[in-house]
Amino acid sequence: MENELKEQVLDKITKVCICKAIPRSKIKDAIKAGAHTVSEVSKATGACTGGCKGYRCIPKIEALIDEHLKNS
Repeated sequence: MENELKEQVLDKITKVCICKAIPRSKIKDAIKAGAHTVSEVSKATGACTGGCKGYRCIPKIEALIDEHLKNS
């Protein structure tokens, strides 16, 4: 229970997309809702549309998608 709470807190404060300040929790929610490609996650969250055009966040999003698909 405590570990799950810590993960939820970290998900809310950890930014995946630094340019747009999009937290990991929002990315994970989009993935759970069916966005299973970077393009779909981008459309659902606005990630990859900031100044770096996804240079910094695409690898993080791909890792979160892989993790979700592996654990499903």
